[in-house]
Amino acid sequence: MSEGTEVKRAKGAGWKNVYKTLRNEILSLKLQPGQLLDEMSLAERFEMSRSPVREALIRLSGEDLVVTLANRSTIVAPIEVATFPKYVEALDIAQRMNTRLAAELRTDADLKIIARRQKDFEAAVKSGDHLQMSEANKQFHMSIANAGKNSYLASFYERLLNEGQRMLHLHFEYIERTHEGYLLTDEHQLMFEAIKAKDVEKADELAHAHTRQFQSNFIDFMRENYTTDVSLSPMRAAG
Repeated sequence: MSEGTEVKRAKGAGWKNVYKTLRNEILSLKLQPGQLLDEMSLAERFEMSRSPVREALIRLSGEDLVVTLANRSTIVAPIEVATFPKYVEALDIAQRMNTRLAAELRTDADLKIIARRQKDFEAAVKSGDHLQMSEANKQFHMSIANAGKNSYLASFYERLLNEGQRMLHLHFEYIERTHEGYLLTDEHQLMFEAIKAKDVEKADELAHAHTRQFQSNFIDFMRENYTTDVSLSPMRAAG
């Protein structure tokens, strides 16, 4: 193997390591919303030049996990509680449309992938690892979106799921405590069964209920843990 190839791989591994580490710390809230991400400090921390750090931050920006300010400094993207009603409205539409399409267009191969992702999520729940749980939850829903065969809707859905991962992670402990161990797994299974049966209307109904449950849990968590008033109007019924 040539020296040039080794250097090229080292550089690639460099930004990927920074990206993965920072992404996990942002999603797990170890890096708090609004926290400054200084390139120089990060370069020192990871013992590398600023170029791979900058590349990692660009990738994170593409996932809306970091924000570059007017003065060119970078911060962890805030969790905008005030805009939560608009967020959950968009999530509801994307979740319902992708799930409807999956029920209509899924193949047997798609069903195997969705079932595998559901098993992965169940294993993550049993592990108690909240970061693993939020990632497995996203992968389950993206397997449904991919079964819907519309890359535009799937891409929009993925962006919303990325944004929602921190909110989901934030109140996992609350859900576990207040629901006596129940944690989305039953809802996921019902969605899978509706998709398998090609029951489009049932899949739509379950997707809407799934979003509504996420909304309700997050609001209850915020009201229990923060003094900020979280006043949201109820979501409209599916139909």
